[in-house]
Amino acid sequence: MNDKNCCTQLCGVALLGLEVISVDIEVDLSRADKTQLTIVGLPDAAVKESKERVWAAIKNCGFKPGPIRSTINLAPGALRKEGAIYDLPIALGLLGCLGHLPISQLNNYLIAGELGLSGEVRPINGVIAIAIHARKHGKKGILIPAINAPEAAVVDGIDIFPIHHLKEAVHFFHSPSSLSPQPSSISDDLFNPRTPTIDFVDIKGQSHVKRAMEIAAAGGHNVILSGPPGTGKTMIAKALIGIMPRMTLEESLEVTKIHSIAGLSSKHQGLITQRPFRSPHHTISYAGLIGGGTVPKPGEVSLAHGGILFLDELPEFSRNALEVLRQPLEDRQVTISRAGGNFTFPTHFTCIAAMNPCPCGYYGHPEKNCRDSELQIERYRRKISGPLLDRIDMHVTVPSVKYREIMEGKNSESSATIRERVEGAHERQRSSSKKLLLGNGCQSLLREAIDQMGISLRAHDRILKVAQTIAHLEGQETISEDHLIEALNY
Repeated sequence: MNDKNCCTQLCGVALLGLEVISVDIEVDLSRADKTQLTIVGLPDAAVKESKERVWAAIKNCGFKPGPIRSTINLAPGALRKEGAIYDLPIALGLLGCLGHLPISQLNNYLIAGELGLSGEVRPINGVIAIAIHARKHGKKGILIPAINAPEAAVVDGIDIFPIHHLKEAVHFFHSPSSLSPQPSSISDDLFNPRTPTIDFVDIKGQSHVKRAMEIAAAGGHNVILSGPPGTGKTMIAKALIGIMPRMTLEESLEVTKIHSIAGLSSKHQGLITQRPFRSPHHTISYAGLIGGGTVPKPGEVSLAHGGILFLDELPEFSRNALEVLRQPLEDRQVTISRAGGNFTFPTHFTCIAAMNPCPCGYYGHPEKNCRDSELQIERYRRKISGPLLDRIDMHVTVPSVKYREIMEGKNSESSATIRERVEGAHERQRSSSKKLLLGNGCQSLLREAIDQMGISLRAHDRILKVAQTIAHLEGQETISEDHLIEALNY
């Protein structure tokens, strides 16, 4: 660097919810008597502290910058910048202005990463979303922490350069061919189902509950399991993940993107190829369930996207937490409004809820007496509002299992066998027309059910959807009376 000012520009990003926003990182540098670094552009505390990490990393890597005055602008200025992902591009911008690397190529790559004081590049969140953004904007590639590279490499059409150390990034811009892109981690058998933790063959009895779970898996239907303690409600819910259809690449990318931004994905794993199972404790706040924060992060309903949200002891959840479930259950997405704008997260999950029939759990039990009064039972059940119950497709009673059923274990099918039927029905649902085809007698049966049971219009639609799933499980396109009767029983 000579005595004149030097200014360069690099490409970074900001993560807002699931959205990635381009950030121009402008570095202006001149010689001075005393070093002074200033970061502007609405930085948070982590970004403001970046100058201390960056300057220490530059000096500890053996560079001798001397005293300088530099202003680092993160544009657009009205967008709040969060996190330490700007460390690496700021350091490269400063070194470029100091003459330690050619600045002409800096703007061709998207750069993100946190720096340690030694110059080590540390992992960040949201790299899949960052890689998709870089590909969309025609960048040559992205420079990210090496530990994140396998995760980002699942995005095709963009080169992912793994960076272990600041000196490695500097060397890359002197000689781009010296660093090979991260190879893709996608293989043909990646989406093959794993051996389930709980197999349906190990669940004795409860044949009607297993049938309900098969229907729920095939059609993505929400279910409430009601029964006394110890009947296997939680076990059945956990076994459901083993019979759900395998994920597509598009589903896997979307799920991995959500978990990556939330900081929950495995940095070494790459794609999430097995459907998520989320089971929040009943003490969770509505913000933890739905998502929240100054810049909202995904909540449990979004982390369960593509998989299962299991709500054990449903009436024990707070009323506020349960009521916010209505939008994600109905719209398959949730929108959170903040001063900085609206943030929308996908919530296409299967909700499985479990509850006791009363506070003590033994109302209607054939052998144990219920200790609760009618008023206590009514208060317990009233914790779940009618509008929320109306968004649950299937209500299934899980009775206690007799010893004879446990010992005989008849009609127990493996999860793999059930999954084959589920995937066949799922494929028929995707390829068939969206129009419901009703067989003879179905209209009159529906009319009678609506008149006698007081079914709402929303429940009417859900009954038909469950009946359609049952028809698809049997390889049929037309809903018969038998399919409709089984759907009405739920």
